[in-house]
Amino acid sequence: MAEKLHFSLVSPERELFAGLVDQVDAPGAEGDFGVLAGHGPFMTTLKEGPVTVHNDGKTTVYNVRGGFADVTPAGLTVLAEHAVEAV
Repeated sequence: MAEKLHFSLVSPERELFAGLVDQVDAPGAEGDFGVLAGHGPFMTTLKEGPVTVHNDGKTTVYNVRGGFADVTPAGLTVLAEHAVEAV
């Protein structure tokens, strides 16, 4: 079984997601990026676009506008200025 990534997505209103996932793809201001467990640390600003969460063969998409993504040894945290689950 592959190692999981701890991911947290937070907006000013509430925490939209927190848990272990396989991969997260996000819209970085300098280009889209994907994060898996064990990724090297970095921080970047986000542009408007989808944050796609891949977990156990399922995909969930959240639309974000602005904010920051922080990758640490503990996982990925996205602090979005605005975020909603896409329907």
